[in-house]
Amino acid sequence: MKIQFSPEEGIKQLQVSPHEFVELFAHGSLVVEYYKPDQVDKQQPHRRDEVYVITSGSATFDYAGEKMAVKPSDLLFVPAGTKHRFENFTDDFATWVLFYGPDGGEQSATMNS
Repeated sequence: MKIQFSPEEGIKQLQVSPHEFVELFAHGSLVVEYYKPDQVDKQQPHRRDEVYVITSGSATFDYAGEKMAVKPSDLLFVPAGTKHRFENFTDDFATWVLFYGPDGGEQSATMNS
């Protein structure tokens, strides 16, 4: 089983993919993708919780109407079903996307901010 992945590998696979994302790893409920939107981020709310780790470029992240600047090494958590998208991203913008848990997301008794 392959256990190490790089942003360069994600970019290489994206170059031959018809999609703006590629799945690089899956194990149990965890799915790891590499995502590089092209001009417009067209994603819709997802059915599972997800984590983004920005690898290159910069963008504005719209999280349910709250906008924030993001840059390499930033980590973002998005609960299942939450509207979100990247805007005003640079041409080199790319990110890891980690989906995990059940459909509907993992529910917490208390959400920490």
